[in-house]
Amino acid sequence: MAELITIEDPDDPRLRDYTGLTDVELRRRREPAEGLFIAEGEKVIRRAKDAGYEMRSMLLSAKWVDVMRDVIDAMPAPVYAVTPDLAERVTGYHVHRGALASMRRKPLPTTGELLRDARRVVVMEAVNDHTNIGAIFRSAAALGMDAVLLSPDCADPLYRRSVKVSMGAVFSVPYARLETWPKGLDGVREAGFTLLALTPDDRARTLDEAAPHRMDRVALMLGAEGDGLSTKALAAADDWVRIPMSHGVDSLNVGAAAAVAFYAVASGRPGA
Repeated sequence: MAELITIEDPDDPRLRDYTGLTDVELRRRREPAEGLFIAEGEKVIRRAKDAGYEMRSMLLSAKWVDVMRDVIDAMPAPVYAVTPDLAERVTGYHVHRGALASMRRKPLPTTGELLRDARRVVVMEAVNDHTNIGAIFRSAAALGMDAVLLSPDCADPLYRRSVKVSMGAVFSVPYARLETWPKGLDGVREAGFTLLALTPDDRARTLDEAAPHRMDRVALMLGAEGDGLSTKALAAADDWVRIPMSHGVDSLNVGAAAAVAFYAVASGRPGA
C-alpha cells in the first residue's frame, strides 16, 4: 500500500518530478534522461498502470484521494497530497484534473522486434508537435494499426501533452525509433512491408486506387504538419498515396489525414 504524504512546501525535493511541467525544453531533455514521464488525469493514470508502467509517485489534490484509492492501495509508491494552489506553484499551471503520476519508462523495442508480428505500421517523419503525436497515436489505436515507427527527430510520445491528447493510447500501441533516416526504412522494406507515402501531391494515387487494405504488410508514412514528407522520404517510398479533396481544400491537418488513411489501410483486415 502506498504511503499518503501531505506536503505544504512547493520546494520540497520530493516533488521534483513535477516541477516546471510547462517548460517544454526542460521536460524534453529531462524526462527521457531520467527515465520518467508524467501521466495526467484519472483515466490516463489508470491506463498507464494497466499497461504495466511502474509508478514512481502520485501528486493529488485532496478531493482525488478517494477517487484514486484503489490505485493508491495497489501501488507501492508515495502519494503526495497537496492543495490545488500548491500543485499550480509546483507544475506551473492549473492542474484541473487534480491528479498527476510520475511513471517509469520502459525500454523501447528494436525495429525488428516491433515489426515481427505487425501488418499495419505507421511511420512518422519529423512530427514534433505533441498534440499531433497524441492524436495520431489515438487514431492508430482506434483504427487497428499495429505499431508506430518514429524518425529520430520526432517528438516524444510520452511527453505529457502527447499522452493527454492520446487519452493513454500511447500505452496501447507499441512504438520504436529508427536510428537513421531515411536509411532505416530499408529494414522496414526488408521485413516485407510496402512503404506508402501519404502526400497531397496530384501525382499520387488515391487510397482507393492503391487499395492498401488488400496488401499483406503496409507501412504508411506521415510527415510533419505543413512541410509534409521530405524529398528524401518520398524518394524512399514504394508508392505515393493521397486522400481525394473537395471544395478547393488542398490538405488536412496531419492528425485528421492520419485517421482517414488508417481507416483505408486497416479496413480490409480480418474482423474489421
